[in-house]
Amino acid sequence: MSSNLLKLPDGTEPVTDADEEIFLVYTALNQKPLDLTGPDGLHGLGHVDSRKDTLSIRFELTAPSPPTPSSGATESKSASRSRKGKSARRTRGEETPHVIEIELAQDKTALRSRKGDTGSVLWRASIAFAQVILQQHRFPPSSPLVDKDLLRESHILELGAGTGLLSIALSACAKSYTATDIAPLLPLVRKNVALNFAGWTHNTRLSEGSPGSNITVEELDWETLLSLPPTGRSRYYPKPPEPNAKWDLVLIVDCIYHPSLLPALVETIETVSTAGKTWALVIVELRQEDVVREFLERLLNKGTWWLFRVDGLLDLPYVIWACQKYA
Repeated sequence: MSSNLLKLPDGTEPVTDADEEIFLVYTALNQKPLDLTGPDGLHGLGHVDSRKDTLSIRFELTAPSPPTPSSGATESKSASRSRKGKSARRTRGEETPHVIEIELAQDKTALRSRKGDTGSVLWRASIAFAQVILQQHRFPPSSPLVDKDLLRESHILELGAGTGLLSIALSACAKSYTATDIAPLLPLVRKNVALNFAGWTHNTRLSEGSPGSNITVEELDWETLLSLPPTGRSRYYPKPPEPNAKWDLVLIVDCIYHPSLLPALVETIETVSTAGKTWALVIVELRQEDVVREFLERLLNKGTWWLFRVDGLLDLPYVIWACQKYA
């Protein structure tokens, strides 16, 4: 797979200084009034709604409005009426959104009773990111973040998959999608994949090409990986289903929240990625400034990554960093 999977906007400069980057993004955040209270009444955490056992998630993908004709154009009245009629019919068709609906179970009890559990409920960052990728995949803009054709042949690995929303929403865009998390969360991810793809089970392979057939759900505990000797780490983490394939894209969506996990997370990103091939997309909801700074410092200090901020796709408090391993 080509390293051109991600298309960064012209003029995008690499991030080289974590302190400067943190200053820029948090200054922008502080200048924008935000209401971060969710439907469950919790402020600033980013849950969608932690009170519910089941959520119905709806993505509406809408075609861009057609360009407005030049005011200087002239035409006969009859031709104008004819074209207006066709344009009106075409516009009405284009305005009908393509809808993707997903049913998602949550484990709200685990959120409150299992120490350190944050993946058992859905977080808003996942919805915001999925909306952008699905919209661009359905109606590609002139400069999409991800090359649609290359993505179709790509193997995606998600770290910290939580409820599994992204695997359900985005798997149809890729060749394979592997959702990973710690062992206690895997039953919830598998339950949600099965809820949305009839016949899918962890031990049953659907017929190739059928919806959900390219999804696998596997354990990947970052702290376990970090505890292993470097020579043993490659045997621990999941590999793409295609022989000798490497991961093309690693997704890390709203996983940066606790400083104790950062060494293990950064080492996991480093270990599963291949120089000259793998891109990582890191989507962060800006919360604790010092935690985000430490993540950026740790990744940059590896000396093996180009790091770019991608502006214009998500509104604050969300930030996307695109990272490419080069060594």
